[in-house]
Amino acid sequence: MISANSKNNMLIRLTDERIGHIFKNHPETKECISWFLETIENPDFILAGDFGELLAVKHYDKTPVTNDKFLVIVYKETNKLDGFILTAYFSRSINKKRRMVWKP
Repeated sequence: MISANSKNNMLIRLTDERIGHIFKNHPETKECISWFLETIENPDFILAGDFGELLAVKHYDKTPVTNDKFLVIVYKETNKLDGFILTAYFSRSINKKRRMVWKP
C-alpha cells in the first residue's frame, strides 16, 4: 500500500487491490503510480463525483497513451483523516458540468 496527502490534508491510500483493479481495467497506467500520487497531492483542480467521490485532475503533455491527456484519480475521503483511491484513468476531456471543488 502507498499513500499521498490530498488538498484537504487527508491521507489517501492506494491499496494493492485497487492497483490490481486499475491495471486490469486501464493497463496504460501501469507505469504511472508516481503520477497517481502527484495528481492527488498537486492536482490542477478537483471535481465532485456523482456519489460523494472526488476527482483529482492533472494535465500531462505526454502520457503512455498519447500526448495531451488528463489523468483523473477518483478517490473517496471516508472521514476527517483518511481516504482511498477507487480508480484512475487518462481522459482527453473533462466533463465541464461537474461541480468544481478546488482550484488554485
